[in-house]
Amino acid sequence: MQDILEKIKLCSTLQDLESIRLSVLGKKGELTKKFAELRALNDEDKKLLAAKLNKEKDEFNEAFATKLKELEYENLNAKMKENVFNFEYFDDKASVGALHPITLTMHKIIEYFVSLNFSVESGPLIEDDFHNFEALNLPKSHPARDMQDTFYFEDKRLLRTHTSPVQIRTMLSQKPPIRAIAPGAVFRRDFDLTHTPMFHQIEGLVVEEGQGVSFANLKKVLSDFLLYMFGDVKIRFRPSFFPFTEPSAEVDISCVFCKGDGCRVCKGSGWLEVLGCGVVDPNVFSFVSYENVSGYAFGLGIERFAMLLYKVPDLRSMYEGDLRLLEQFI
Repeated sequence: MQDILEKIKLCSTLQDLESIRLSVLGKKGELTKKFAELRALNDEDKKLLAAKLNKEKDEFNEAFATKLKELEYENLNAKMKENVFNFEYFDDKASVGALHPITLTMHKIIEYFVSLNFSVESGPLIEDDFHNFEALNLPKSHPARDMQDTFYFEDKRLLRTHTSPVQIRTMLSQKPPIRAIAPGAVFRRDFDLTHTPMFHQIEGLVVEEGQGVSFANLKKVLSDFLLYMFGDVKIRFRPSFFPFTEPSAEVDISCVFCKGDGCRVCKGSGWLEVLGCGVVDPNVFSFVSYENVSGYAFGLGIERFAMLLYKVPDLRSMYEGDLRLLEQFI
């Protein structure tokens, strides 16, 4: 057995090691034959020889296992060296990636409102009529329900047309006070220079007990927000109508392209509409069983803000993957 143990120590390949194992423990192996001879011996001789053979077998198995582990480790190292990553294949001119301008804009908006202690809420992309329309005080005849604007499924569910349903779900699951924003993708049947079928919104909601929340609070928050986003711009609030707020307003900023002098982008007016807002209509609170509360809400399109921040004239170019545009944000 000693010469076999020496052969194991000098073995250099797994194939040679396996050959040694078969020569010892295979069907015709040396130890296998000796164990077969035990049947012809008397009990006393069988006992003595069996003890000797088992000892040799244990010594062999121990040496074999040690060498097997050693050779497997060497083989693994050899394969790793063969497959080592060659960094010379990399082009020195390769540039790092960057966040998409829409993502950058969304992050900037979220960071601002989180700093004001707004929570960030989310909801499903596929909505039902109650959360998307009815609970937001949108009557059956409202144009926003038109099939040309909304993607409907056969089971009367729909792709949400705004992130306002998240506000309803938040009020149904929480009690005032609420300070929340709801960023996310929304879907409408539009596709032109300033509209795409899928785009992103951020809507905000503030609700407090009592009648302490006013339009003045809303105006202050949004004015500071727009100055944070666009710098030194003029801001104006125009009376408007939204079914879920009363009073309602649309908010404009002086054109970031012409500084308010009038250009093609602002159609010569010097103003650009950027968001809608208002004091939450009491009917909306009734749908969520809120009593003696007041609040305001606002909503904006993230793509619209990105276009103005980065002066991109065509919204569709945001989704074309054109490196000439995207490389500007590295």
